[in-house]
Amino acid sequence: MAKNVSKAKSYRKGKVFFELILSLAIAGTCGYFIKGAVDKSKLVEPSNFIDNTDLEEAKLEADKADPTKTVFEDISVSNQEVFKGDLILVNEDHQYFSGNEDLIGIAAMNERNNVEGFSVVDYDYTILRNVYDPMVQMLTAFYKQYDNDTVQVYGSYRTTEYQQQLYEEDLAMTGEEDSTRVAKPGFSEHETGYAFDLTETVTGDYQGTGDYAWINENCYKYGFIERYKEDKTDLTKIQPEPWHFRYVGKPHAYYMMKNNLCLEEYISTLSQFVYGEHHLEFTDDEGKGYEIYYIPADMGADSTNVPVPAGKKYDISGNNIDGFIVTLYKNGEDYIQAGEEEEAPTAPSGYTAGGDTAEGEDADTQEENAEETAEAPEENAENAENAESTEEIPAD
Repeated sequence: MAKNVSKAKSYRKGKVFFELILSLAIAGTCGYFIKGAVDKSKLVEPSNFIDNTDLEEAKLEADKADPTKTVFEDISVSNQEVFKGDLILVNEDHQYFSGNEDLIGIAAMNERNNVEGFSVVDYDYTILRNVYDPMVQMLTAFYKQYDNDTVQVYGSYRTTEYQQQLYEEDLAMTGEEDSTRVAKPGFSEHETGYAFDLTETVTGDYQGTGDYAWINENCYKYGFIERYKEDKTDLTKIQPEPWHFRYVGKPHAYYMMKNNLCLEEYISTLSQFVYGEHHLEFTDDEGKGYEIYYIPADMGADSTNVPVPAGKKYDISGNNIDGFIVTLYKNGEDYIQAGEEEEAPTAPSGYTAGGDTAEGEDADTQEENAEETAEAPEENAENAENAESTEEIPAD
């Protein structure tokens, strides 16, 4: 009987020991798998389907509040605007598609504003509204510098029909099949309203020398370039014309002058500064900073999304080839402070309303200017005809 009890106790001890070992083995196995799962685990990423609009808008507003950051926003611009703007390249390879130029009469505006210091050959001469003021500022500064009022505007905006007449007259004069003095109709800068020619009343032969050298050396300060220089003839395909000035805007005129670039070279250079890759940045003589970049036009669509800086002044111009050039004014008086109303930029009509107006003009003045541009007083008609009949064929 005692032996049977002893065997039963031994059996129970063995069973308990076995169960203990089995439990430990199971616990160890579970711990191993749990550790592996923890090691392989990672934070769950936010779902792409969650609306993060509020967070993105908050970040955008925070960036705007930081004046050291430039925040860009897309605007839609019609691809027709590729062919408009201060920087359009017009030459024998790139035609100008004319229409809807905002022109004003030079002589009429001079009379209205009591401008003195230079004259106009023809009372009917017109120019783009946004070019008139810087032209007057430049020629008035020259007059005050030298007390010399002999400068005369000898040519400005031309119709395609008048350009055709000049071109045919030049061919008849030279006997050549093509002209290097007069641009083909449809390919002249004069048809854009951005260009004008100068002469002087003493000799009638403006060469940009003597006192007049001041104009050619300082024109960039007013946004103009001497368009056809002697060392750029191979690129422009036009003989040197120290009397021909083209408006491109102050930042661009400054950079072209400092780097001795003609417009063909400059437009080619800007095409390398594609938005988001590498922007052209520089500071002018007055300490004003600029950032310039190029946006290829989406020719497969009717419009192109153009990134522009939020809260800062900018200009947009087509290049008359294949895209847009955005100029950002980084500092100084051109910076738009928070809470201020942003000045309307010089931008394509595809996304801005209204046209540029001469400084200080109101709606009534603009209407009167339009009437003066449309028809000159009859008392000047005979003088205009005489001026046209005696005028030599202008080059370009």
